[in-house]
Amino acid sequence: MRVVGPAAGSGSSYAVGMAEREKAERESAGNGVGGAPGAIEPLAALRRIAFLMERTRGETRRVEAFRKAAATIVRLPPGELADRAAVGTLTDLPAVGKSTGAVIAQALAGERPDYLVDLEAAGAADALVEGSEPLLSQLRGDLHSHSNWSDGGSPIEEMVATAMELGREYLALTDHSRGLRVANGLSEERLAKQLDVVAAVDAHVRGSGFRLLSGIEVDILDDGGLDQKPELLERLDVVVDSVHSKLPSPAAAMTKRMLGAIENPRTNVLGHCTGRLVEGRRGTRQPSQFDAKAVFAACAAHDVAVEINSRPERCDPPDELIELALEAGCLFSIDTDSHAPGQLDFLAYGAARAQRLGVPPERIVTTWEVDRLLDWAARR
Repeated sequence: MRVVGPAAGSGSSYAVGMAEREKAERESAGNGVGGAPGAIEPLAALRRIAFLMERTRGETRRVEAFRKAAATIVRLPPGELADRAAVGTLTDLPAVGKSTGAVIAQALAGERPDYLVDLEAAGAADALVEGSEPLLSQLRGDLHSHSNWSDGGSPIEEMVATAMELGREYLALTDHSRGLRVANGLSEERLAKQLDVVAAVDAHVRGSGFRLLSGIEVDILDDGGLDQKPELLERLDVVVDSVHSKLPSPAAAMTKRMLGAIENPRTNVLGHCTGRLVEGRRGTRQPSQFDAKAVFAACAAHDVAVEINSRPERCDPPDELIELALEAGCLFSIDTDSHAPGQLDFLAYGAARAQRLGVPPERIVTTWEVDRLLDWAARR
């Protein structure tokens, strides 16, 4: 699988050809790593470990250690890692500590690093949920993801590289809008700048058959308006609307608020509609109350997809609301709401729920090929 290379104008030192880098490591080491059973290059090993920890909801601090080490070594000239390993100075590198240094050294020596072997033995690479494959295999893309431009943990390029490695055909980057300051929401100026970066990355990967779509997760304001200038929303491929504030509002007020957003012609997807949390480090949170029949009827009438949010701590909407949306004739979008590359694999959770509840694949927009998807999103 080809992964992301340099993105012109991105300003990110991480935006290098990771596959090319791993090839350079192999050639410079001259140790036959590529042919050894289970062997893996140092950069690939660090990325793989971080990915497995993220998909199994490992401790953020530990994940970041491997991501930061990868970001360090990806910038090194060919041969430096092998030279440092030979003289024992790997841990002199910024963000390379005892654990990450050991991973690099073992990979350079043609061994599968112990840290990675232990993760795999513990089941970190196993299927996240049984029974999701029939529908999961039909999902082509993901319309809800975050990068380190807002509250995600990785650069755009790393999110794209991982999506490609997972076999996705497209990914919409939907960082938060300006009003959600706690999540480092994008101002008009930052969103405009991000659009240039997205266009550059998309141009770079398009030849491989992958598309990076521009988007936003825009806050639904108290009056039902959207938290971004209309002219900027018009420039985006995909707009996901979500409520993030005043979640315990009375049902009548919440219903009016959601209907206002759904009726906006730039709305494509209604994100995590109840805002509930069923588990996780943030604890639990009760779902917002609203007139679900009215909201889903509006979604069906305005061709807005109801998101089946795949994050296990959200599991949103609840089963009974998915059934109501089915009865209303709604479209659906199965999305990860990923904030880290490994979370892009959460799609299995949403697929399993949709399959169990009998959501027809043809009514799931993320099963559509990209041109059909973009035509639908633009037609709103």
